[in-house]
Amino acid sequence: MSAILCLNAGSSSVKFSLYRYSPDASLLLTGSVSGLTADQQYLTYTSYKSSSEILESIKNQEIDCPDHDSAFKVFMEHLDSKIGENRLLSIDDIYVACHRIVHGGGNPRPLLITEEVYHELDILSDLAPLHNQRALDIVHSCISRLKGTKNVAFFDSSFHMTIPRHIYTYPIDLDVQKRHQIRKYGFHGLSYAFITHETADYFGVDEGDLNIIALHLGSGASACAILGGKSINTSMGLTPLEGLPGATRSGSLDPSLIFHYHSDSSRMSTASSKDVHLTIAEDILNKRSGWQSITGTTDFGLITKRAVEENDELAKLAFDMFVDRVSMYVGQYWVALQGKAVALVFAGGIGEKGKEFRTAVIEKVSCLGFTIDEERNITASTTSDVVFDVSKKDAEVKTLVVQTDEQLQMAKEVIATRL
Repeated sequence: MSAILCLNAGSSSVKFSLYRYSPDASLLLTGSVSGLTADQQYLTYTSYKSSSEILESIKNQEIDCPDHDSAFKVFMEHLDSKIGENRLLSIDDIYVACHRIVHGGGNPRPLLITEEVYHELDILSDLAPLHNQRALDIVHSCISRLKGTKNVAFFDSSFHMTIPRHIYTYPIDLDVQKRHQIRKYGFHGLSYAFITHETADYFGVDEGDLNIIALHLGSGASACAILGGKSINTSMGLTPLEGLPGATRSGSLDPSLIFHYHSDSSRMSTASSKDVHLTIAEDILNKRSGWQSITGTTDFGLITKRAVEENDELAKLAFDMFVDRVSMYVGQYWVALQGKAVALVFAGGIGEKGKEFRTAVIEKVSCLGFTIDEERNITASTTSDVVFDVSKKDAEVKTLVVQTDEQLQMAKEVIATRL
């Protein structure tokens, strides 16, 4: 039997999942290494004796692991030590390694990673500075460690290649856009593909008949309008910086703001902005902004606690700001779908666990017909159901929580396409 290894490199973590290469893509083990940008790193690991029985579980074990390459080595060493136990396979049985790559340019489908493809993806790293290079570090580790394994790149941008031209085009010189491949790309595509499939299955309809507004809310956050199972608009753009604010990202703002960032006067001049170079600006907006810049923490759960329970002024500011920005996209995409959405879907770490946040958003968009049942809303944060309805019983438009799974989506696509 062969297996599929799915790897998801984030800005400060790496997630690993190993599936059997079978029609049901049964999960053999899953794990993660977190805290890669912090002082302490942690290993979480679960292997399964059967689909419902855990063989081994490790939670937040402290490890010394300073970067993504080290995280991969820790995971593989742990896997090596468990080969032969019950359902675990030999390392040589890993047939394909799937890599979530945030920015794939205009690629509409997964690509087998060759030397040429690796080089092309390396060039795109500038457009997703928090993610692409980390993912490519893992690709390099896989190529070195797993000699007989195929490496396949799955792009978060691929799901959004259906966005119409008048939406993906920016109002700047068309020749410049064409020459530099500038357009709205959009991201979180693997998550949105999973959400679309699971939500269609929940309603008992074909994906082509599904209209929803989906929210992937975490340290990186985005919204997506899905018409007939396809993306017609999304909040992120050329890079993941556009759209909603995140843990360290600013999200959309006045483009001129960055020139005033270090200025001592409201009057713009060459002298007042001479130190704001492109790389510095990108660093500020990608890594030194977002709710961390307001509250001092990237933990939105902690921000919520401080805002709701402690009435902390800055935490409440960040919480209310995020609620407002998300609500505005819900309204915008309700119009884009001509009021024909059957559900508003919350996913991602904040979307799935943030019961207070869900309540606040639904209160803001209740004029569109969205409702929330508080008892079910509380249950949603702990349920094992992949799709869970938190709307009131008589709601014509549903409010759903989906436990998205980007690794499983990659595994399913490998099996469906026989890669």
